[in-house]
Amino acid sequence: MKKAKRISDVPPYLFAKENALRDELVSRGVDVIDMTVGDPDIPTPAHIVQRLVRAATKPENHRYPPYEGTKTFRSAVSSYYRRRFGVELDPLKEVMTLIGSKEGIAHLIWALVDDGDIALVPDPAYPVYLTQVKMAGGIPYPMPLVSNRGFKPAFDDIPSDVAKRSTLMMLNYPNNPTGAVVDLGFFEEASAFAREYEIVILHDGAYLDITYDDYAAPSLLQVSGARDLLVETYSLSKPFNMTGWRIGAIVGSSEVIYNALSIIKTNLDSGQWNAIQEAGEEALESSPEEVIRANCEVYKYRRDTVVRALRRAGLEADAPKGTFYLWVPVPKGKDSAGFAEELLEKCGVLVTPGRAYGEHGEGYVRFSLTAPTERVEEAAKRISAERWGGR
Repeated sequence: MKKAKRISDVPPYLFAKENALRDELVSRGVDVIDMTVGDPDIPTPAHIVQRLVRAATKPENHRYPPYEGTKTFRSAVSSYYRRRFGVELDPLKEVMTLIGSKEGIAHLIWALVDDGDIALVPDPAYPVYLTQVKMAGGIPYPMPLVSNRGFKPAFDDIPSDVAKRSTLMMLNYPNNPTGAVVDLGFFEEASAFAREYEIVILHDGAYLDITYDDYAAPSLLQVSGARDLLVETYSLSKPFNMTGWRIGAIVGSSEVIYNALSIIKTNLDSGQWNAIQEAGEEALESSPEEVIRANCEVYKYRRDTVVRALRRAGLEADAPKGTFYLWVPVPKGKDSAGFAEELLEKCGVLVTPGRAYGEHGEGYVRFSLTAPTERVEEAAKRISAERWGGR
């Protein structure tokens, strides 16, 4: 079989590989506590499920959905942005339904990146950014995220010749995998850089609502002006425990969404099922703040439980103000893959080596806090019984 060149240097998807390792260990009888994938274990709220059940019985929902998404779901997204961020969006021109934000991110990259174009990609980062730029024929230019800069890119370090060839910049805050957060001033700085070089910014807002300790994450679209270059994906997966439902939206520049992304999507997919969009409306309109607050309380407890255990074991561990991940420096003299193996061997805890997220992820491992609370507590108990030296 001949494979297309576009996938020749794209590795298997990170979490598919991790799932295979987990399954192999479990088959050998190892009691593995999986803290790799960010897949909420908390069930989707009952009122959202019930809305889907009702919507599934409607004959009009058994036909193709609108390519751009239903007007009612897009209006629900627009209303949520108004309440949550004070951002006004035209639901018919500045909002499009996505089949999960991963799909929208990948397809927007294909819509904006040509062979030889440069895309500015954080490192470390969600692997989809890098792989999709490569598959689109683009050249990823890494923006290092390092601890002494709060895991934020330094735009002044990007050479002007690179910036002039760049068509797209990826950002993601609260950040996966580091858990870093930013204020609106950071987005204003990013927007000014994008305006200077006419670069579209795609902000992956998957974790906008997963925050703690009185921190509220800003939206990129709160930046005034330059709306023609700014888009943001919003996902219902994390705040409403709906990863398997595959429902989200992209908001912002009408030109980017409807003159670029829509060309890919209308030729590739037929939209998300109307019944799921109705369930999405329910999530965004029926006391969403209560659902999000309850989820964040669970993750905060898990965060604090694991951070205490890591510190007792002699490891450095910060409590992030966003996401449900811990980005933990490995002990001095170890690399990320080796320390992940050691955690698995000694504690039966499966985490992700930081190097899997990029070159600048080396020296860290990522813990996901989406295992059931009793399993997180057991992982903490096992870890705290060990002793590791600091960096």
